[in-house]
Amino acid sequence: MDEEQARARLTAERGEVESLLRETEEEARQNRDAEDEPGDIGDPAQTLTASDMADAVSARLRDRLAAIGRALARLDDGTYGRSVRSGQPIPEERLDADPAAEVTIEEAQMRSLTNPRGYVPPDGG
Repeated sequence: MDEEQARARLTAERGEVESLLRETEEEARQNRDAEDEPGDIGDPAQTLTASDMADAVSARLRDRLAAIGRALARLDDGTYGRSVRSGQPIPEERLDADPAAEVTIEEAQMRSLTNPRGYVPPDGG
């Protein structure tokens, strides 16, 4: 994928994710407000569950925004399309599937084998 196409796709996705994040955070806020309201609530656990789910979705969306930001930064500094871990080229098919891909498929698989819960340290691991 050429850099212009990658930038356009990443920028468009960033806008979509930002919109989804705003909606999800608003939903979580509304759920929290509903938790605080006195009155007849059929099942208080339902509101808590909805709030927790919205928080989890928001966290995933923020992670995606961060990945998109890192990909755009790699475009700016000329390292886009190379693994941030090994420097090896990321195959075109992988970048077509996910323009924010940071590592090769093999490196991603290795990470999932050594880190099955998907924890990524703050430094990007």
